[in-house]
Formats: sequence, structure tokens, C-alpha cells
Amino acid sequence: MARLLTQTLIYTGRFLLRRVSDPPPAVAVSPSRVCFHRYYSSKSLSLVSPLGSPCPYLFSPPAFSSSATKTTVEVKSTEHEVVIALGSNIGNRMNNFKEALRLMKRSGICIARHSCLYETAPVHVTDQPRFLNAAVRGVTKLGPHELLSVLKTIERDMGREDGIRYGPRPLDLDILFYGKLRIASDNLIIPHERLWERSFVLAPLVDLLGSAVDSDTVARWHSLAIHPGGIFQAWERLGGESQIGQDGIQRVLPIGDKLWDFSNKTHVMGILNLTPDSFSDGGHFQSIDSAVSRVRSMISEGADIIDIGAQSTRPMASRITSQEELDRLLPVLEAVRGMPEMEEKLISVDTFNSEVASEAISNGADILNDVSAGSLDPNMHKVVAESGVPYMAMHMRGDPCTMQSEENLQYDDVCKDVASELYMRVRDAELSGIPAWRVMIDPGIGFSKRVDHNLDILMDLPKIREEMAKRSIAVYHAPILIGPSRKRFLGDICGRPEASDRDAATVASVTAGILGGANIIRVHNVRDNADAAKVCDAMLRRRRSKG
Repeated sequence: MARLLTQTLIYTGRFLLRRVSDPPPAVAVSPSRVCFHRYYSSKSLSLVSPLGSPCPYLFSPPAFSSSATKTTVEVKSTEHEVVIALGSNIGNRMNNFKEALRLMKRSGICIARHSCLYETAPVHVTDQPRFLNAAVRGVTKLGPHELLSVLKTIERDMGREDGIRYGPRPLDLDILFYGKLRIASDNLIIPHERLWERSFVLAPLVDLLGSAVDSDTVARWHSLAIHPGGIFQAWERLGGESQIGQDGIQRVLPIGDKLWDFSNKTHVMGILNLTPDSFSDGGHFQSIDSAVSRVRSMISEGADIIDIGAQSTRPMASRITSQEELDRLLPVLEAVRGMPEMEEKLISVDTFNSEVASEAISNGADILNDVSAGSLDPNMHKVVAESGVPYMAMHMRGDPCTMQSEENLQYDDVCKDVASELYMRVRDAELSGIPAWRVMIDPGIGFSKRVDHNLDILMDLPKIREEMAKRSIAVYHAPILIGPSRKRFLGDICGRPEASDRDAATVASVTAGILGGANIIRVHNVRDNADAAKVCDAMLRRRRSKG
């Protein structure tokens, strides 16, 4: 229950003013529930209503005599939704962000949404390292000036010192929005006065929104933009998405101590199954030597990522113990991690078990690939959040034993339903501390899907992205993986009962997926699919050059 605060106010003339010695809070006045900011000092006074107009009376003035009369008013301490921008270009920039988020949480700022991550060229003072930029959206009970003070303290704790304006800094935190308020005081202006001219601020801000306005607060943020079309039009006037990928600003995904630009080509993930019962190659690579040989072959054929799995997820696969999965996985993971050929390549571990995930990450896994998106192990999101590795969240209903049940195969519109259900899993992951800038998504071809469902997904990946965009532009931009390789639906279409005979059909399906916007393809036959990806990438570059 919101805490009731008793506050003494002095009515003079047309405004209710807090005494100069009192802190400057943002409060909600009951019963009108009008949120407003009051700031008073000997130098300035800013009093603005939620709609931006002057507030001569925020509630009925009390009776008073010719002299100022004190009255007591009860107001509720409420949470306010805020947007905070982050920037860093000194030290380990990702660690700076991670620590800043930890300190914000400890200070009473609950982070609910994260933007994508952007590497950007410096402005004004150009002789300095490139910045990382992002933004977060959350709620706090801190007043606007209290919030500002907290953020400045975090900056100092992170090593920021007074120096050249626009110069290098380990951390820069700015309040972009605070509730529905427009604030103008000596030391705080909201919205930030230069917000509308800075791509490195607007791009992350846009990510925190959905194309469908989800609250009155977000509607207010749009109304505060200097352009009639709101925040989205402000972004478009700067060039919008056409700016991304240019020298000045790139959308990236952090992996280890590197930044991955997943938009420059289609990345090929080669499958390494260590299981005796996988549908395509079960039992082929159970020894360390055979696994290493297979990885070496896939790397030579063009694999960018090796996806290692020690628990089968084929339909009706039996679930093994964590220890058995680890006994299969860890010796091979260690051997593969030490291969010279793996330099500049990535290792993904395919598991839905949080204990296995934790051990895999500790032993060198770069990416955690979870076919359940956290639904089969309640600790998975916590483990991944603490690890800092990227998280591949896949759509599936039920588990491998139940995913193809009649109940789990019912969809009204498979693309809309998959997008909605997968988004909810991603939201759970984000609320657990996995930033959107570390999330990748997989619509789960072959998992809880019939033949027609799989075809609809391959043909309509843009529809899945558009559905995601209604809720979160950041998730809309997340890398998409597709994994149709050798799956049964291709055999049903082509009359190929043997999985190893479905490589040509796989090439056709990944081609459709790449042209529809897939960023990563997960395949058994690396050579042929890597060639298909190169041709698709060439066609997409040609399309962009003409358009």
C-alpha cells in the first residue's frame, strides 16, 4: 500500500509552494491523482501540469486569512515510470553498464525494459574512443531531483570525474523522461533538451517503446516530442533505421569482451549433437576425437558458431539427469574451446537445464541456447542473467514429450501466437535481469508445429517481427535464428523418410528464412547452407543498393 505522507504547504497567491528547506518531490494528489513536479528556490520556480500547461490550482485552495495560512494535505507516495540513458567509452564498457544497472536496482530503481545496444561515434570531442549507448525503462519512488542525485552518485562511484564537456567518461546517466512531467529547473530539464537531435539517444529510446502505445505515460512521452508525430517521427527525421549500420551508429550484441554486429551477414550455426538418440546424427559424435573432428570440418566449411547439445530434444526424447548431460558435455566443450580453429568463432550450448547452463558458461560457452525459453527450469533466467552471456529463447509449448500433442498444436494464427507467447517468455527473462540487448529469438520450427505451421513461419518471419514490435521495438530488432535443418516436415513434403536425405530441402527452407529476415541459421550440413547464405546475403545487399 502506498505510504501516506503528511506534508505542510503554504498557500500564497495562486500557487501552493513548499518551503525552500523541504526536498522537491514529485507527488500524486488525491483524489484528483494529478502528478506534478514542484521545485522552488530563491532562483527558480517550475510548476507544470501533466499536460504541460500552467497549474494555477492543482486542488481547491484552503480557506485563508490575509496572512499566509498553513494547512496539512495528505498525498500518496507513488511510483513513477522513468527512462534513463546510459553511455560509456572508458574501461570495460559492458561491465560499466552491468554495474550501473546493479547500483540502480539497489537504489530503488526497478528496471523493466532495456533497449538494444549501440556503438556510436563520439560527437563534439571526436578524438576519443567510441561510445556504447543504451537506455532503460523502469519505475521508482524517488522524486526527480532525488533520482538525479542518485544517478550522479552512481557516476562518481563508477569513476567519473569532472573533465572536458562531452569528453571521455566511464559512465554517463541522463534522465530522459520522468512520469508524465515536463521539468525545467536550474539543474534538471526533462525531456532532456538535446534529446531530439541525438541519434545515439533516440535510437535506444525508441527501442523501449512498442508501436502500440501501452499506457497514458507513453502517450505523454510522445506528446512531449518537438514533432507532431511523437518520438517515432523525431527518430525518422534524423534518418531512422537507415542510420543503423553506418559509421556513426551500429546496433550490436555483446558476447564476452567483444561486440557482435549480427546485421552484416547471415551467421551459420553448425550442430554438434553429443547424444545417442538425436533424430539426425545421434551417436555419431560421442567421443571427444569424433566431436573435435566434426567441429574442425564445420569450421572449414564456414560455420561461425558451434552449437553443442548433450540432451536430445527430438519428439518423445527421454530426459536425462543433469550429471549425465554434464558428463557428455564438459569434456567436449573443453576440447572444442581449446581448438586453434575456434579463434574468432563462438560456442553455443543447447540446454534447458539451469545447472548445465551454469557449468557450461563457466567452462567457456559464449551463448546459451534454450529451447524452452526458461519454461522448463525456473532458475534458468536467473543463471543467465548473472552470467552476462547472450540468451537464445525459443518458442515451444510443453516439453519434448508433449510438444506435439493435439492440444499444443492448436493456433489461431501461428505467427501471431508464436510472437505473443515468445514475447512473454522474453519479458520474463528481461524482468529477471537479462537485458534485451542480450536476447536472440527462435520461433521454434518443428517444435509444437505442424507442417503448415512451419511453412507459415518460414514465409512470414516479418509478421513475427511486426507482432513483436507492437510490444517492444527492442525485441523486434533481436537477432532471429531459424532451425529447419533435416526436420521431419521437410521429409513429409519431399517424401524423404531419412533425415540425411533432407539437405536440399533444408537449403530451400533456410533460403526462404534468410530472405525473410533470419540472422542465424542452425544446420547440420554447413557447406551447402553456408553457400546458400552467401547468395542470399548478396541478393539482400543488391536490394538495399537499389533502394
